[in-house]
Amino acid sequence: MTPSKRSIIGGVDTHTATHHAAVIDLNGRLIADANSPATPAGYAAMLTWMRNQGKLSRVGVEGTGAYGAGVARHMHEQGVEVLEVPRPDRRIRRQRGKSDPIDAEAAARTVLAGTASSAPKLADGPIEAIRMLRVARNGAVKARTAALNTLRSMVITAPEPLRTQLRPLSSAQLVAACARLRPDLANLAEPVHAAKLALRSIALRVQHFDIETRSLRKQLDELTQAAAPTTSAVFGLGPDTVSALLITIGDNPDRLRSEAAFAHLCGVAPIPASSGKTNRHRLHRGGDRAGNSALHIAAVVRLRYDPRSRAYANRRTTEGLSMPEIIRCQKRYLAREIFHALRADYAKLST
Repeated sequence: MTPSKRSIIGGVDTHTATHHAAVIDLNGRLIADANSPATPAGYAAMLTWMRNQGKLSRVGVEGTGAYGAGVARHMHEQGVEVLEVPRPDRRIRRQRGKSDPIDAEAAARTVLAGTASSAPKLADGPIEAIRMLRVARNGAVKARTAALNTLRSMVITAPEPLRTQLRPLSSAQLVAACARLRPDLANLAEPVHAAKLALRSIALRVQHFDIETRSLRKQLDELTQAAAPTTSAVFGLGPDTVSALLITIGDNPDRLRSEAAFAHLCGVAPIPASSGKTNRHRLHRGGDRAGNSALHIAAVVRLRYDPRSRAYANRRTTEGLSMPEIIRCQKRYLAREIFHALRADYAKLST
């Protein structure tokens, strides 16, 4: 069969500087493989090379959320169906070894076998903007916490006059007091003045992260409300949890195939764990943990403030369920409600 008539499937093994591609036919025979730089010109050259081998139907790409984001986005823009390929099975890797050509071929075979069925996050819309701001905000929060912990530990080991003065203060009072310290820069060899300078430096760092966190939080809340007004109106959800759920799905609504798929994506789909006369389900420990955490927070808020949820919890408690099991059920019900809200918001984004 001539290259122009045969149908082929592509696979891409991605790295920082280069990507390795392989193409196979529908019978699983390897046709060719090639290496390309991880640049826009390299993506275009790789796609042209693949199409020269035959009729390209699908391409499996490793690491679409990292090194493979650029090539996956380029191929999608060129009308190619791109599928996210999971990490290769370790048992198979031990048998066949590892190299870039082997991994690229394995990615193509994963698509052919139907194992790779997830659409990658395209990261080309407002949800990607929300993700970037959330990463920056979370980084600022972690840095502030680390700086505040350092400040408190330094107070414990500070010279006694400073320690006596600062130890009883709350976190906010401690930061404000340390920011007002005036060390004698000419006598930094003395521990008291060196401690004042160090404490003031760390306190000013905490204040800087406070300002940065508030600014990023404001921008993040505005973007989230604009992107998902229907989801933001769901009882128990706030801007932080809504943004986490949006990031779990990504910019392409085709990842929301069904309500059950969304529940599985967030790790709240019940897994059968029955045996003999025992009929039960166990916790699903897979899925996106940030999305699972968002649903957990919303479920806890509802159990505390929503009369319907509290009545449900009381009824299930009398039936013998523990509180973790009740929360698990609430998260599954909540996923169903949020799914329809997200569908409505994504429909507006795509218009």
